[in-house]
This record gives sequence, structure tokens and C-alpha cells, in this order.
Amino acid sequence: MHCLTRRHAVAGLSSLGLIAPARAATEDAVTWYISQVDAEQAEAMGKAFTAAHPGIKVEVVRVTGQVAFQRLQMDIKNKTPHCDVFSASDISHAAILKDRGQLMRYAPANAAGLAPTYRAVSDGEYYTVNNAARFVLIRRKDKVPDAVAPKTWTDLLDPSWKGQIATAHPAFSGGMGTWVLAITKTYGWAYFEKLAANNPRIGRSAVDPVTLLTAGECLVSPTYGPAAYHGIDKGSPIVVDQAADGVVVVVFPSAIPAGAPHPEAAKLFMEWLLSEPVSRQISADGSDPIRTGVAPRPGVPPLDAGKVIQLSVEEIRKGVPEIIEKWRDTFGS
Repeated sequence: MHCLTRRHAVAGLSSLGLIAPARAATEDAVTWYISQVDAEQAEAMGKAFTAAHPGIKVEVVRVTGQVAFQRLQMDIKNKTPHCDVFSASDISHAAILKDRGQLMRYAPANAAGLAPTYRAVSDGEYYTVNNAARFVLIRRKDKVPDAVAPKTWTDLLDPSWKGQIATAHPAFSGGMGTWVLAITKTYGWAYFEKLAANNPRIGRSAVDPVTLLTAGECLVSPTYGPAAYHGIDKGSPIVVDQAADGVVVVVFPSAIPAGAPHPEAAKLFMEWLLSEPVSRQISADGSDPIRTGVAPRPGVPPLDAGKVIQLSVEEIRKGVPEIIEKWRDTFGS
């Protein structure tokens, strides 16, 4: 594994004349726009980076995926750069930023350890997949026994679940946008017209359904796997089921904005995000392993154990804005 230290990063770049010593001395902070994990996990990751690289603090800005993208766009428009590393929950956001010339060209050395599937969807020069997670079915294990639990996405359309389903909103959650698009590709928009008839409780983040089920306000949900496992690890009475009619995997990229205030610290942070220890930790938390040689969380079946509903970056880029408008028309929010 290739892992840079702060001293090596600064010294190496200084020797090439790419960074002045006085500037290097100010590289003591990273502002991280992150939507891939919840706020508690993001803060823990920021502290772990600082522990690994003393002297570099991480300012965590955890918001939903669409909000993070809008916030970065506003920074760019107003020429007030704040973000050093942008970790998106919608891979098309990174592709859009690249096409607009708004990302720094940087290919992390640690990207060499990515599994071929994730190397293939990384740009290779401007953005790199650093996390991946599947959408799953979750339920209150004390109120929804296995015999009646939803086992497919279409099971959520049964009228017996009316008023008992929690979902995120695709206009806020990048992962939810990808899931809605994947289900639309599989079953058509009629699926969501039927889902709307069940009057789901709609939050914003893909983390919200776990909160609602934990509180007993809903019983079942399609949601982001790591959020569910994080809830379980904290004692939430929920259980995870893999949808038999197709697993939806959301790939999450990270990149450095072209105007990053602390570009050298940002490069160091990117290397850390793609390191083997971080990959092992996020896999233990319920994400899918992105590096070769890293095992999934115990109890999580391998992806090739069932059907996978796959979307390309271009499908996501074109399709998510369209389904957001359809969602608002259908659900009235």
C-alpha cells in the first residue's frame, strides 16, 4: 500500500517546485464536504485522519448529497472557496464538475488498490471512487416477523404497508436518487405511483428511515445499508434483508475542487480515504469493500450472490434530475 505522510507530501512537492515552504506551513486544515456517511461517522473519520496525521485538522461539513453539490456550486459561483475534498453520494456530480473544469487533476496513488469494478467507474485523473454501498430493505425485527417481511422491492407496494414505510427524498439524497432511478429502470414509474398510494413517510437523508424505524414511527424501508448497520451497532431493533429482485449499488466518489484552499493537505486526505485501513473500517461499518483483499462485514453476502441492478454514470447524470421532478409530481413533495 502506498501511503503518504504529511512530511513526505510537502517535502516531495516542495522539491519539485510545486509548493513553497511558507505555503506548506499553512497546510494544517482540510474542509471536507461529505454526504456518504452520517454526521457521527464523518466526524469519527475526521478525527481518525487527524490522529494519523497530527497537526492537520478536518472541518467536517456533513449534509445530504444534493445539498453538498449545491453548496460547492455556490462557493464556485461566488469565488469563495471553502471545500478541500468533496465526497459525493451521486457519482454524476463528480462527472459534471470535471466537465466544467472545476476539479483539480489528481490521481491518488492508493487508487491502484481498488477492485477492478471500482477502478472502472473512477475517472482516473479527476475523481476516484472511495466508497460503495448497497440499498437494502430494513424492518423492525420486533414488529415485522420474517414470515411477513418484504423480501423484494415490489413487496413494499402491498397495501398492508400503508403508512408504515419510510423513505429518503431523491432531491436531497444522492443515493436515494440512484435507487429511484434503478427501480424505475426495472419496473417503470408505475412502481412509484403505487408506492405513493401507500403514503410513505418521506425524510431527506437516507439516514432518516433508520431514525424513524428506531423510534417506532415506521416499520419498513428501502435505505442505505451502512446507515442501517450503524443503527444496529448502536442497538436499533432493526434487521437488514437483501432485495431478491435486485441489489442496487451506489458508488461514491471523492475529488479535490480546483480552487481548494489547502490542496496539498487535500491530496494527503484523498490518499488516506483510499487507504487499506479506511477501506477495512468502512466495510466493517456495512459498505461494500472497494479494495482487493478487503472482506465485507460479517453476515453481508457478496454482491455476486444475487442479481445486481447496474447504472452507468451517464444514466445517473441524465436520469436523476428527471426522476426528481417526477417524484415531486407524484408524492407532492
